[in-house]
Amino acid sequence: MTNICKIIITFATNYIMKQRTLNKIVSIEGRGLHSGKHSHVNLVPSTDNTGVCFKRIDIENNPVIPALATFVTDTTRGTTLTKNNVSISTIEHLVSALYAKGIDNVIVEVDCEEVPILDGSSKYWLELIDKAGIKELESEKQYYEIKQTEHFLFNDDKIEYWVMPSEEFKVSAIIDFNSDLIGTQMAELTTLSDFDKEIANCRTFVFLSEIEGLVEHNYIKGGDLDNAIIFVDKVLSQDKQELLAKFFNKNVDDLKVERGVLNNTKLLFNNEPARHKLLDFIGDISLMGKNVKGHFIIKRPGHTTNTEIAKKLKNIMDNKDSIPVYDPNKEPVFDITEIKKRLPHRFPMLLIDKVIEVGEDYVVGLKNVTGNEDFFNGHFPEEPVMPGVLVVEALGQTGGMLVLKDKQVEERYNTYFMKFEEVKFRNKVVPGDTLILKLSLLEPIRRGVVRMKGIAYVGNKVVVEATMMAKISKAE
Repeated sequence: MTNICKIIITFATNYIMKQRTLNKIVSIEGRGLHSGKHSHVNLVPSTDNTGVCFKRIDIENNPVIPALATFVTDTTRGTTLTKNNVSISTIEHLVSALYAKGIDNVIVEVDCEEVPILDGSSKYWLELIDKAGIKELESEKQYYEIKQTEHFLFNDDKIEYWVMPSEEFKVSAIIDFNSDLIGTQMAELTTLSDFDKEIANCRTFVFLSEIEGLVEHNYIKGGDLDNAIIFVDKVLSQDKQELLAKFFNKNVDDLKVERGVLNNTKLLFNNEPARHKLLDFIGDISLMGKNVKGHFIIKRPGHTTNTEIAKKLKNIMDNKDSIPVYDPNKEPVFDITEIKKRLPHRFPMLLIDKVIEVGEDYVVGLKNVTGNEDFFNGHFPEEPVMPGVLVVEALGQTGGMLVLKDKQVEERYNTYFMKFEEVKFRNKVVPGDTLILKLSLLEPIRRGVVRMKGIAYVGNKVVVEATMMAKISKAE
């Protein structure tokens, strides 16, 4: 090996990537795809460790919504973030461009509840970033490395995601539509440096048969023939053609179809739909809040499952799925006296003894299981086992403490379960066990409705896990 090669290798090994922001403020305007409202967007440089944040400058006090999976509240035809009842929607094309360009910190000022759709791709966002220029900051760039292969299934196993270790960020996307116009397609991005030329220009798409339903449900008020590819998958009657022409502000004779695409919009690539789905995924996975080193293989992706994966990985990244450490010598956050001030439950249904840890969106509680528990008299006298439903109840009570921790103790609240999902009973709970109960918010609390993921541990073993939804209401 020559000395020059040694120098190059040493430099590459020792070079530390720094966080990035923009060099100056840049602006753009356009219509929201679904709201149809005209809005202005300013991309404003920010400081180290700010992250990507949306600021609603049309609302008093200019509330800020971090671009994090924690705040995803809706994924119907786009990704919406909500914090403290303030929302920003259709963010995916913008945050995809920011992630691809390595922008870690920026304030996105918007004077509307929806980011403009522009041409339905990331093209103009990239041009805006290039216009601003990129500024390197002092702090190191933050990475999350995928350490082991994970496999996720959704919708009766029809939707699949694989996440596996890789030295850099890679995505392989497979789409499979029940339509001859698109069929099965694959797209791949092996390095983010190829995003500009391979992915960024690829536009959102919709089937003609979907448009009528979208219009009826008050979507795509800002839709036109310049911001989406429309695949013609049905023959329209003259009446339907006239309605469609009116919606797009065209004459009926101006609506033309070429190779299954409305109005002679030529595909940039034969697999442009698959490439756009890949673009959407990058935007959604960026909501983890860190740069990812990993290879994602995604089959039939969509915003709902994309953001679910982002939430799952963010939980792991934030150590929210790690086993809590219980130190009996440490003062609890809430002892049994404080718990009784907040929860209405009493013997024999109070199933939490103390709260040992509380964060902004998670809580850890503890239940000492003794042989004197009332339920062991019937479950079962000869082989006592704590009923699984009571472990779930203990998880729910712990989750209630997260919601009620800041409430005035003079006020009384009741908790009512609404739904259980993905409940799994892994191991038995018997007298002498200490249950560690960990709950993490899956989405922001809205109108007193709480959706959480709960995991109950005995030692380092998972005994029960469940996703639950509950309603917190003030007692009469």
